Amino acid sequence: MVQAGIDVALLADVLSVFIIAAGVGIFVAKIGKFPYTIALLLAGFAASVVGINVQLDLSHDLILLVLLPPLLFEGAATTNLERLRRNLAPILVLAVVGLTVSVLALGLVGQYAFGFDLLVALLFAAMILPTDPVSVLALFEELGAPERLSVLVEGESLINDGVGVVLFTALLARIGAENGGGHGGGGPELFSVAGAVDLGLNIAVTAGGGALVGIAGGYLVYRVMVNLDEHMTEIVLTIILAYGVFLLSEHYVDRLLGTHFSGVIATVAAGLLIGNRGAEFAMSPRTKLSVFNTWETGAFIVNTFIFVMIGVTTPIGQLLSNWRLILVAIPLVVAARALVVYPITGLVNRFNEPTVPFEYQHVMVWGGLHGSIPIALVLGLGSGSGLAPELRTTLRAMVFGVAAFSLVVQGLTMSNLLNGLGIVTRSDDEELYELLVGRARAVDAALESAEELHASGELPEEVYDDFTAEYEREKVQLGDAIAELLRENPQLRHEQLLAGERQVLQREKSALRDAMHDGVVSDDVGERLVEEIDLKLDYVRDGTTTVEEREEGFDEFWRRRAREFGLDAVDGREPEFAESDGAAADRADRGSGPES
Repeated sequence: MVQAGIDVALLADVLSVFIIAAGVGIFVAKIGKFPYTIALLLAGFAASVVGINVQLDLSHDLILLVLLPPLLFEGAATTNLERLRRNLAPILVLAVVGLTVSVLALGLVGQYAFGFDLLVALLFAAMILPTDPVSVLALFEELGAPERLSVLVEGESLINDGVGVVLFTALLARIGAENGGGHGGGGPELFSVAGAVDLGLNIAVTAGGGALVGIAGGYLVYRVMVNLDEHMTEIVLTIILAYGVFLLSEHYVDRLLGTHFSGVIATVAAGLLIGNRGAEFAMSPRTKLSVFNTWETGAFIVNTFIFVMIGVTTPIGQLLSNWRLILVAIPLVVAARALVVYPITGLVNRFNEPTVPFEYQHVMVWGGLHGSIPIALVLGLGSGSGLAPELRTTLRAMVFGVAAFSLVVQGLTMSNLLNGLGIVTRSDDEELYELLVGRARAVDAALESAEELHASGELPEEVYDDFTAEYEREKVQLGDAIAELLRENPQLRHEQLLAGERQVLQREKSALRDAMHDGVVSDDVGERLVEEIDLKLDYVRDGTTTVEEREEGFDEFWRRRAREFGLDAVDGREPEFAESDGAAADRADRGSGPES
């Protein structure tokens, strides 16, 4: 027998993880509404308790380098960039200022509550307080949370992870330097003005540099996809992009520039660009369907693996040995989250519109779940960290314990909290609209594919006629059903009108930029028209449409200029032409003149 180069035991362990996941999936499908990700976690706990041994190492590098990039990219690609922009102020303030303040608060209290040195207490706070995008994205998608609430919680979780890693790295370096005999690690004192400025600059460079790498990489792939219509190749390009910008920011930038950029921020920025501008301008309907289905499936598989493995690798014995510390840490972590969410959001509400409702703030406190990111950070505490082995074991137990409470207790009660606060999740009307629109897009893609196959001779004429007749009928029926649904739901119609108008205006703006670039429109005229489109976009962002059914809803600049020249057609009136005598006589001979 030939000895295989692949570890069969490793493959068997991976298979066992997905066997557990399949059993959980069948269970959830049978009993109905129960969060799939939390069921996976509980199944992993059960497997660990009964002694099912999975010889897979859920390491720091496995989580951060292999599992995290596809989840971040898929989450960002399916995030509406316009909605994110409208909520950017509270997201950024909570993710940067809020996280830093909460880490300081928990660290200061934790040195007395846990009996740790101040630096160690701060290190624990920096590990556990960043809200985890993996957990948040999975739970909110399953619950069908309101779009704006999802954007607020998911946006913060996607950004504050990068900030949390910077804080964790700075604190760990300080601990290592002090335990190694150095003082300050060659930098300013951490608790000084110079230290605060240095930390702030570090966060800005890390996050800003990661964003630049993500945007640059995303734009490069976007330009390739604009001139390419091969859906399988475009899927490969997005996979290269997701992992490429992460690795470039986390590893290769440090070698080239001597500084570290955030791979998390880079992947999020790239996903936002491809998922919004790329989907709108660089993907055919078939490509869009293929790319997003692939990423949805990939994220589901990775999520499944992560949640089962967190449950399986949870050190039950260590949790029991440190149960007192864990019970103290859980309320302090929730309190530290509440300490920043309520006052900071209230302050931002004074200067920013739209405001964040108080009910949403409750959900943002309780929905700040902690999962794979804190676990990845605590697993990265090796012998070179400067921490004693016993202390590393204690920190590991505390992080796993708080994460388990967060995912299970907070996760399972999230739906009840939303219902208790009267926060409406996705309505039946919205679900039906999504169903109809999704099917309509699939029908359009099918008709487009049939046309291509018929043109290439792969689909016989008679089969093509039957095929298109069937799908054309369905297309008409879907259109009628969508129109009736929108007529019966004015609010839904208004929301879809604003969403469609925003996309159309963005395309108008892009077409104008192209015309200016090609010299068809001069820069001064083009900038005036672009400025007007930006004004329309401002109206749309404020919830006011510029489109009216029976009359013009916005008096454009070109209409005013045309009126100045006496052009009647600008207002929908038939132009009055000055007719020559010869033309009048010729018209009279044909007998087509107006009645007297």
